[in-house]
Amino acid sequence: MAITTDGGLPIAAGQDPGGRSGARLVVGIGELAVSSSPDDVIVTHALGSCIAVCLWDPTVRVAGLLHFLLPEAALNMERARKQPATFADSGIALLFQTAYAQGVDKKRCLVRLVGGAEVTGLLGVGALNVGTRNILMARQILAENGVLVAGESTGGTIPRTVSVRASDGVVEVRSGREMVALL
Repeated sequence: MAITTDGGLPIAAGQDPGGRSGARLVVGIGELAVSSSPDDVIVTHALGSCIAVCLWDPTVRVAGLLHFLLPEAALNMERARKQPATFADSGIALLFQTAYAQGVDKKRCLVRLVGGAEVTGLLGVGALNVGTRNILMARQILAENGVLVAGESTGGTIPRTVSVRASDGVVEVRSGREMVALL
């Protein structure tokens, strides 16, 4: 069973109409997906300053991925109400709540962080250190909740695409066609 977000709150993902056993669940900015289907792969593309929080519980074999944009919901409370997965503080909580519903225990979770690059936009957005602020906020929230980070591919200046396999929790990080990390 897979749970994804449709611009905000979790919804159950439908069965593949082609009858295939596995699905490629694509997560956009401010979205998340959690799956217990062993053939599913959860993926998000082109992380810049955004962070992907990937989790996997090896006992129940449930994987999850959150793609958040900004560190704190207080930056835009209206958007946080409509799309809580956009922010680290509300999104990480929502990721874990959704995963708990599928039997995940945070003590067993392997959590990896990917992204947080410092990218320069049209108006010098990199000067705001959004990537660094996102990394620090994710680490802080996880630590405050007793969740250890098992691996990271964060910082730098490269965009990343990340996927997590529900079958074994392997996190693959790519930049373009180049493999950056296996976590």
